[in-house]
Amino acid sequence: MQDIASKARLRAEALARRAALDAGAAAAAGRAARDALLSAPEVEMAGTIAAYVSIGTEPDTRGLLFALWKRGAYVILPKLLPDGDLDWASYEGPDSLAPGRFGLLEPTEPARGPEAVSRADVVLVPAVAIDRTGMRLGRGGGSYDRALARVGPAILTVGLVHDGELVEELPAEPHDRRVRAAVTPSEGLVRFA
Repeated sequence: MQDIASKARLRAEALARRAALDAGAAAAAGRAARDALLSAPEVEMAGTIAAYVSIGTEPDTRGLLFALWKRGAYVILPKLLPDGDLDWASYEGPDSLAPGRFGLLEPTEPARGPEAVSRADVVLVPAVAIDRTGMRLGRGGGSYDRALARVGPAILTVGLVHDGELVEELPAEPHDRRVRAAVTPSEGLVRFA
């Protein structure tokens, strides 16, 4: 129970710090993430990339999504299911997005099923914090932990965070899944052993 309370407190603190950010900080973090990821060898060679549409003051992913799509990568984005799991559908440019559950922008293309993420060459996920072992703190719904459980051990999984959100240690529960790398504006792509 202590880990659950610790995670809730850390999540609330991180989200409060993010709420104080302006749109310019999210845009700048998004540009830094885009530049770092577009030059990563795994991303350069990827045929399929699972990503997400950022919300609020998360590092902005819209420029990255468009760049990946224009480059010719097959980009899949999540569609939130009623049980909190994620289905996936293809991104066909900015006009292929529409509000979904809770107002989240989702692809309008046909769903490919929750297992579609297992066929991605690179998986990008949101996070409110990541520690230096790759433990990821999300928003608490478990959607991305379920998705990451479907991804093979050799696949690059990356969490996008702001400076100050890559921390030394986070509490973990048995269902929590690690990412293999993080991107921050000042450190770029940071890989974990």
